[in-house]
Amino acid sequence: MPSPTSSALVEFRSLSFAYGERAVVERISLQIPRGKVTTLMGASGGGKTTLLRLMGGQVRAQSGALLFDGEDVTCMDKTALYAARRRMGMLFQFGALFTDLSVFDNVAFPLREHTRLPAALVRDIVLMKLHAVGLRGARDLMPAELSGGMARRVALARAIALDPELVMYDEPFSGLDPISLGTAARLIRQLNDTLGLTSVVVSHELEQTFAIADHVVLLAHGRVAIEGTPQQVRDSRDPLIQQYVQALPDGPVRFHYPGPSVAADFGPAGRSGVQA
Repeated sequence: MPSPTSSALVEFRSLSFAYGERAVVERISLQIPRGKVTTLMGASGGGKTTLLRLMGGQVRAQSGALLFDGEDVTCMDKTALYAARRRMGMLFQFGALFTDLSVFDNVAFPLREHTRLPAALVRDIVLMKLHAVGLRGARDLMPAELSGGMARRVALARAIALDPELVMYDEPFSGLDPISLGTAARLIRQLNDTLGLTSVVVSHELEQTFAIADHVVLLAHGRVAIEGTPQQVRDSRDPLIQQYVQALPDGPVRFHYPGPSVAADFGPAGRSGVQA
């Protein structure tokens, strides 16, 4: 078992997970370096969000180990798992704010739920977190009054309310306009460096994600297809990596779903089987 001073805050060791009979990740091994922004990328259904769920202990692997700061999440009991989760923050896709709570109360929620801090201190912490994301003045607004970008920033303030060591972002750029997208990307980078966080970002947005990432992991078919710096990924000659990075419609990931040949469907033999 690595020491707590290991360069990796999270480590997957030959880990496999399946939903029923459908394998999602198979014997995957990778490390999430401390203090860095790591991005998980790959085609839809490749297991990216599942890796976040595994890190948070929402689901348990069928085999292998998943170490968080040297402790195996797959073996934790409820008490240990909840203690580990207090050291993690999560930005859910589209924010997932409580619609009946104000901006202030959304950010205050984890503090009230997991600590016994006095109300005055909770207030100060909430306002500091909102200030960090540029929304201290929006404290009294309701989620329905926020734009998509503002809602994502409030969710980010909530994710860092307990000063976590690890923050996980599930598609933080989905549905954002270019200004909001750039703001969200810059915040992820700035907060990671200012607060000394370790960040894991699941995203399909190549340009902004590559601009803020230190470490890129590209998943394919339940395995790590490549990992390295953004430039190393861009420079890869692997056809699958090139198809993803260049957004090519056809390649190792086929445009056409497997089926009968064109001749079989449209040739004389195919037509002869058509019923009027």
